[in-house]
Amino acid sequence: MKAGKTFGDVQSGLAFVIAALALVSLVIQHHLFASNVLLMAVQAGAVFLMVWARITFGRRSFHATASATEGGLVQSGPFRFVRHPIYASILYFVWAGQIQSPTAAALEAAAVLTVALGVRMFLEERSLLATYPQYEAYSRAVKRVLPFIV
Repeated sequence: MKAGKTFGDVQSGLAFVIAALALVSLVIQHHLFASNVLLMAVQAGAVFLMVWARITFGRRSFHATASATEGGLVQSGPFRFVRHPIYASILYFVWAGQIQSPTAAALEAAAVLTVALGVRMFLEERSLLATYPQYEAYSRAVKRVLPFIV
């Protein structure tokens, strides 16, 4: 482990790898992309949300080990509506692909991906709370992945 890496960093990295493997599994199973027009629209919206969030978050978000605590707390753009729009966009995209014709294996992979991203969100929030005192109020006002709901 590199100097400066915490146990949470290692857990977050492991969760990233697990999420990526689950995503690869969905691609291999041909269960990532929807063919229903409505579900394709959800997936297109998820792509838009991802791009909007990445642009809002800035250059620091364009790699797997991006630090959510570096560069200031972002509360603009899609971060006004959900605390984790990048993870939310992945979840929207993946679950839209499962609704159309779910299989046990695809649902399992989507669930594993969801749990792995949940772990990353929890660990990031723990770091954000430790770094930014205002994050507590922000987290009470803005939901994690579904605006006004969850």
